[in-house]
Amino acid sequence: MGQQQLLLVILVTIIVGIATVVAINVFGTSAASANVDAVRNDVLGIASSAQGWYIKPTMMGGGGNSFGPDPTTGREMTFADFNFSADSISTDGLSAINMNGKYVIVNADQSFTITAHPASDDDYDASAGFSATASDPLEATVTKGSVDWTQ
Repeated sequence: MGQQQLLLVILVTIIVGIATVVAINVFGTSAASANVDAVRNDVLGIASSAQGWYIKPTMMGGGGNSFGPDPTTGREMTFADFNFSADSISTDGLSAINMNGKYVIVNADQSFTITAHPASDDDYDASAGFSATASDPLEATVTKGSVDWTQ
């Protein structure tokens, strides 16, 4: 093999190696972005289900035009009140975990806040259960007719 051919083989090997490293980095970034998109989709699903629960009368198991605790029974909206695909739900029903991340509901009377911690966060720990939270959560405030992202 001539020197020129050997030089071309080495050059092609270097280019393929660089392209592989770039592709791995792009794939990792895409996976994290896809996880955040899935979490946003979960939050919108929670918001939509909760808005349906809000308008359902209390006699039918709904909120009776309130997200907060019922004044007579003290019962408040939880993940058990709507169909949310969760791997586990906390005993109080206000926190849930699925493969995309962790979700926490904070009820108020005419609105509530959903805090979501994506699994793609660097400090996310699925084994920590409901107590641990990620440093960069997504938050949305839900009212009867809107969802406002605070982050």
